[in-house]
Amino acid sequence: MGDTFLTLRAIHMTCAGLSILGFIVRWIWMLTNSRLLNARMTKIVPHIVDTLLLLSAIALVTIIGFGANAAWLSAKIVGLIVYIVLGTFALKRGRTKGARAVCGVLAIVVFAFIASVARTHDPAGFLHAMHAAP
Repeated sequence: MGDTFLTLRAIHMTCAGLSILGFIVRWIWMLTNSRLLNARMTKIVPHIVDTLLLLSAIALVTIIGFGANAAWLSAKIVGLIVYIVLGTFALKRGRTKGARAVCGVLAIVVFAFIASVARTHDPAGFLHAMHAAP
């Protein structure tokens, strides 16, 4: 795998961290009616970070292959879709602040699940440990 893999993984992990941090900051700004939520940079930077996150993910999959890793990668993809939907409800589509607050918390939990799947290469992620408990 080599240096290319390690570099891409570092980029991917950095972008993932920046993505969730950006989401949390924007979510808090939405909940507190901050004017910063409407700033030009607030609207541009998340798209740049998320594009780099997606491109690095695609590059990593081309290196490691999908076949042997299909189960955990598929879990990450499904989790990503759920995270995106929850995120849109947390930031814009939720009808009330209460609904947006709940969706934000759920989005953060789903992001943590995705990270746990990536870390363990187990499609159940942190749910595996909860399920395996006596």
